[in-house]
Amino acid sequence: MRNLEAKFRVRDHAAAQAAAEALGYIPQGLLLQHDTFFRVPNGKLKLRDEGNRAYMIGYGRGGYAELQLSEYHLVPVADAALMHAMLRDALGVLAEVRKRRTLLLHGHVRLHLDEVEGLGNFGELEAVLADDADLVAERAFLAKTLTALGIADDELIEGSYFQMMAPQAPSAAD
Repeated sequence: MRNLEAKFRVRDHAAAQAAAEALGYIPQGLLLQHDTFFRVPNGKLKLRDEGNRAYMIGYGRGGYAELQLSEYHLVPVADAALMHAMLRDALGVLAEVRKRRTLLLHGHVRLHLDEVEGLGNFGELEAVLADDADLVAERAFLAKTLTALGIADDELIEGSYFQMMAPQAPSAAD
């Protein structure tokens, strides 16, 4: 799977949500997420635990102008605690990130309004891409959303949340 994404700081989540809803984004609810990143030789690997469900997510990112293009795999996990313990012991933990995520959808585009423990408020846009997706059109829609949210291109963030918490951490993306 592929997606096109952008990450940015958000000064006011309520104002950002109102602007997104005016564009047609539909609120989907609140997610409490605990992401654990494991040490791997290639790409990135994290366990996302949302309490009632969990996923292993393996991915790599490359730039597309100011947006990030990602290739990823998502695998459901039946027992997050057991998976965490096994991978912690086998690979070692690189970092952990906890966040409260408000999810809004506009078709195949997800807007996350995140409250990241220890960091503050952020937003992420993710356009899940079909194999034949028109990257120019997808990029234009994300740019329209960013403009409506009052986010300029030079305000986009390239790194991950855990890189922001520990700038000395090895390169990885969230």
